[in-house]
Parts: sequence; structure tokens; C-alpha cells
Amino acid sequence: MLAIVGVLVVIGMIVGGYLMAKGNLSILFQPAELIIIGGSALGSFLIANPPKVVKGTLKSIVHVFTGKTRSKTYYLEVLLLFNELLVLSRKDGLIGLEEHINNPDKSRIFTKYPTILANHHVLDFICDNFKIYIATSPEPHVFESVMDVDMETLHKDEEAYPKAINAVSDSLPGLGIVAAVLGIVITMGKINEPPEVLGQSIGAALVGTFLGILGCYGFLGPMATNLEHQNHDNAVVFSVIKSALVAFSHNWHPTLVVDAARRAIPASERPTFAELEEAIKNAKK
Repeated sequence: MLAIVGVLVVIGMIVGGYLMAKGNLSILFQPAELIIIGGSALGSFLIANPPKVVKGTLKSIVHVFTGKTRSKTYYLEVLLLFNELLVLSRKDGLIGLEEHINNPDKSRIFTKYPTILANHHVLDFICDNFKIYIATSPEPHVFESVMDVDMETLHKDEEAYPKAINAVSDSLPGLGIVAAVLGIVITMGKINEPPEVLGQSIGAALVGTFLGILGCYGFLGPMATNLEHQNHDNAVVFSVIKSALVAFSHNWHPTLVVDAARRAIPASERPTFAELEEAIKNAKK
């Protein structure tokens, strides 16, 4: 939602300032320039990226406007989930976890936390690592190394999308110049026309440069930065889960495991120990 507000502010301030200077909005409407810049940008995007990055980038653009930052409530859900799983493992042993991690969609524990259940990356990370621990009981440092490989791979995949958007963003000013040059070429064909016609034609040509720079610094560049922030938030979630799993592999008490994960949460979203304790009590009720 904030991204939509930002887009409206950018457009509103530019159009408002232009009108305050008594500019003519009709001159800014140049469909041919938009086709040249937008079409060329799309073509360069398709040339530069393999199909999986193209698909992933287009999906990620939607997340710029619909994605939500991780809140304290979200992290509390992660902590409560682990608390329930670890208390169960203390009571019934590791075998008691199998029905839940093998079929999380049908699990009475996982289904309490639909936000986690809806994120297949997070869900798979939790379930797969519990499975590998139950199957092999690796040493804590080995277990941590396996998780690091998984997290690094996920990070590289997510990193490709803002990079692709940034590459297109960087090309827009140059493509705007291309559109402007073509407009000047057209203007030169009207060299015998009166100054009023030439002035309007030159103004229309310069709109190409304006659109390219605006698209770069006003829209695509900030969108790429937004995705980078979202990727950082995702990485923090995995770090929190990893902290819990590493503590679990050391055979710590569930309360200590959950608190170790709590301390891995950024201070701005981290629940206090009292808040976590209260949430656990309410979950038991």
C-alpha cells in the first residue's frame, strides 16, 4: 500500500509542479515515445534474463505493491509454532513430530498458523530440516552448514529479481535519449515549418528524455530497492528459524530454544520475553 502512495506522490508532485509553471499537459502525452522507451526496455529485459528470472521478476513486481513487512505478530507465530513442536518432541520424542512435518497441511499444529503455512519456502525450510535431523541426527555444526547452503541458494534466487529490475532501470535514461534523438530527426524533416511547429516538435522530442529519467529514478529504481528490503526481511525470517533449529540440535530446553530464536529477531519487531510468555500461555488456553 505504501508503494502505491509513493507512486501517486511522485506523479502528483511532478504534474502539480509542471502545472504551477503553466506547462501544457498535452505536450507530455507522447504515445510514440512511450512505445519506443517501454518496448525497448521490455526487449532488453527479455534479452538479458533467462525465462525463470523473467517470470520471477514479474511476480516480484506485484509484491512491491502487495508485500507486507514482517511484524511482531508474524514473528510471534514462528516462535509459538516452534514452542509447540518442541514441547511435543519432548513429550513423544522425535517420532511424534513426523506426522506434523510430513503433512503440515493436515497438522493440528501447523494449521494454527496459516501465515506460515501459506509461505512454501518457509514451510519447506522448517519441515525439511526437521526431517533431515530426525533421519540422521547430525552434529550441530553439520546441521547448521546444511541450512546455510539452503539459505544461500534461496538468497541468490531472490537477489536476481531486483538486479534485473535495476538493469532495466539503468537503461531507461539512455533509451529516453534514443527516443529524443528520433524526435529530433523527425523535427529536422520539418525544418521549413514555422517556429511554433518546430518548438512543439522539439518539446515532444525532449519528453523522451524526461520519461526515461522519470522511469529510472521515480519508479523502477525505487521498486528494485523495495524488493531488496523485502529480501532482507525474508532472510531474517530464515535466520530466526535457523537459530531455533541449531538450538534444538544442541538438545536445549524448548523455552531456551524459543528464546534463542526470539533474540535473532530485529529489535524493532522483537517481542519481549514477557510478551512471548503471555502468547504461549494464551496458546495453551
